[in-house]
Amino acid sequence: MIEKGMKGRCSEVVTEDLTADKIGSGLVKVFATPMMVALMERTCSDSVAAELGEDECTVGTLLEIKHTAATAVGMTVTCECELVEVEGRRLRFQVKAFDDAGEIGAGMHERFIVTRSRFEEKAGRRASESKNGLA
Repeated sequence: MIEKGMKGRCSEVVTEDLTADKIGSGLVKVFATPMMVALMERTCSDSVAAELGEDECTVGTLLEIKHTAATAVGMTVTCECELVEVEGRRLRFQVKAFDDAGEIGAGMHERFIVTRSRFEEKAGRRASESKNGLA
């Protein structure tokens, strides 16, 4: 059962492939903001995954975060989340990211529980409709 107060934690080592200059979000060789966001999303998703049905998953719908400090290649980034609100299929998480020297980012992330097969089918229909000029 998904309940307020559930927590999650994920870590990764910053490699050259995760830097702003490598992924195109900037010109510096530090942990890229989009990569921090991806770690935050993964942490939140993973924190509730074991409580979902067989064909269920969560999808990210909203992020309100600040990236407040640069992280060099070779440092470890850890993200922690806490589920602070459950409203039907909507889940709201507080998230924080830290490197070896302290906090690097924080904010809120919202996810929705979806039925994976229906979600992918709907996305496929949308793609087909856009190719046929219906979108």
